[in-house]
Amino acid sequence: MTRRTKWLWGVAITAAAALAAAAWLLPVGDYLIAALEWVESLGVWAPLFVAAFYVVACVLLLPGGVLTLVAGFMFGMVVGTITVSIGSTLGVCAAFWVGRTLARGWVERKVGARPKFAAIDEAVGREGFKIVMLTRLNPIFPFNLQNYAYGLTKVRFWQYALASWIGMLPGTIVYIYIGSAARSLTAAATGEVGGPLKQVFLWGGLALTIVAVGFIGRLARKAIQQAVGDVNDEKH
Repeated sequence: MTRRTKWLWGVAITAAAALAAAAWLLPVGDYLIAALEWVESLGVWAPLFVAAFYVVACVLLLPGGVLTLVAGFMFGMVVGTITVSIGSTLGVCAAFWVGRTLARGWVERKVGARPKFAAIDEAVGREGFKIVMLTRLNPIFPFNLQNYAYGLTKVRFWQYALASWIGMLPGTIVYIYIGSAARSLTAAATGEVGGPLKQVFLWGGLALTIVAVGFIGRLARKAIQQAVGDVNDEKH
């Protein structure tokens, strides 16, 4: 099992534990339920609200994982994936432009002390689309910082946007799946829908999805190392 696969399993277990804890902590549970009900009360505007909030979260360096889980819980696989995919892509693009313009000095100080970024910067200059997509599939430095850091590179905006969307999609699907599965599990526990067989397929599918994303991430890491290595070899 790769490190990324273990990490994704850890996220799944942590999410399940958090949901269980919220059920016992009544004030927290009440606030969470009230927030979810308010968003769902927006009807067709609810996905747009979540997508817009995702943009704000990216710019403010807030963790998007929890928001993605919530989207899966509220909207299910299809609508949840579309909502987060649009919101996250717009969010990373907004952070990219902030990093390239308004916050350039701050970003330079933040990434200046990271040797990995210097190596990635060289590789991006040669294969921008490929490197951006690979680092989205397997981040080698914090995701939120990536969004700003790429603003310092020479990658073209359209390459950055498209590569980010493709590279983030597998991880988005995993998180949405976890959120959707949590809702199905909650419904089954209350006797609303589902049964043992459905739960077997549900969680079995989640396990296969996590393993597949972990495998893709491992391939991406190897490809990044090879690309950076090729650049270093040419410099010497």
